[in-house]
Amino acid sequence: MKVLVTGAAGFIGFHVSMALLARGDEVIGLDNLNDYYDVRLKQARLEEISNHQNAKNFHFVKLDISNTQALSELFAKQKPQRVVHLAAQAGVRYSLQNPHAYVQSNLVGFTNVLEACRNNNVQHLVYASSSSVYGGNTKLPFNEHDNVDHPVSLYAATKKANELMAHTYSHLFNLPTTGLRFFTVYGPWGRPDMSPFLFANAILTGKPIQVFNHGNMMRDFTYIDDIVEGVIRVLDKPAMSETPDAEGIATKAPYRIFNIGNSQPEKLMDFIAKLEAALGKFATKEFLPMQQGDVKATFADTSALEKWVRFKPSISLSVGVERFVAWYTNFYEDLDNTV
Repeated sequence: MKVLVTGAAGFIGFHVSMALLARGDEVIGLDNLNDYYDVRLKQARLEEISNHQNAKNFHFVKLDISNTQALSELFAKQKPQRVVHLAAQAGVRYSLQNPHAYVQSNLVGFTNVLEACRNNNVQHLVYASSSSVYGGNTKLPFNEHDNVDHPVSLYAATKKANELMAHTYSHLFNLPTTGLRFFTVYGPWGRPDMSPFLFANAILTGKPIQVFNHGNMMRDFTYIDDIVEGVIRVLDKPAMSETPDAEGIATKAPYRIFNIGNSQPEKLMDFIAKLEAALGKFATKEFLPMQQGDVKATFADTSALEKWVRFKPSISLSVGVERFVAWYTNFYEDLDNTV
């Protein structure tokens, strides 16, 4: 199968590409290699892919999804059968500083992906949404039928918009689309703007870590291997129209939304303690108020995903943190902690 993976040099895109190659798929990897964080990490991921035993089946294209003509030409040339769309401007707090980057990548870019899929008879589009769409919801766990009309960051708003846009294309053009609401993904090769990296770097260099909401937060940390397993299982089962649920809600569009989370929310302070134990060093903590765009807790109800593809994330935080630290200390310190 030929699969186009956007954001292939990114954290999740890298791991998904590796997994697809491992099972023998042909992968067209697309990324613009922007400098939102150190490009060396993205290039190192691509180098790792080039060392894969099936690397001959990977074709990398440097391209920005907001470039309508270039993306259209790529689809027309490559004719991917299925698409995993992971390219986006990430980061909740950064969306308060640079909103236009989110409009270009997450709205214009996503429109271009939808159009390209429609015009090239793509069998299934799987795209990254986010747990951030639940915004200020206080009912836990988060369920896909919960109201998501109150995002608390522009990033979250763009992800909610992506879900609505995908539904429109599924309804109008019968394009099967599946959105995956990821919950706090972490692990080897992760993003340096996320807490595992930020905390590990600060702990090892003796700098204080910033602990928001005075540590009174919970996150449904989900290990990268579980995310990849969920993505590929969903990719292999194209969305179909839903039957009416208990509230009589249904759609004729081949459209689905699923949470992917560990369903085990962890206290932020417990996460920090596990990281300290794995690193063998205590953190100096700077307790701060809640930041704009943040939410107090996340918790995924994954029953719909389990029913659809018979998969439930299960890798514990203790195991995941140990694996992350093992990778970080072996690889990331080689960059002199400058990423």
